Amino acid sequence: MKCHVKKGDEVVVLAGADKGKRGKIIAVSPSKQRVLVEGVRLIKRHMRKSQQHPQGAIVEREGGIHLSNVMKTERFDARAAKRGATQPATA
Repeated sequence: MKCHVKKGDEVVVLAGADKGKRGKIIAVSPSKQRVLVEGVRLIKRHMRKSQQHPQGAIVEREGGIHLSNVMKTERFDARAAKRGATQPATA
């Protein structure tokens, strides 16, 4: 399947609880139509005991987001500029 984004792209989340957040794509799964975005949709995973986690652990990691709910940042900003929306000042 064809994806409009790829690993390493900067994207904006368009829908859901994390709407408006920006991040870099960590992984793309075209067969499932999902992407993992850095710092977005963080979920807690309970890890069993292992050499890396001798006591077990609760690890926060990114959850998948549907492809249709993300858009490249450049395209999103161009669309916002076209509408005349003002962008927040970045420091």
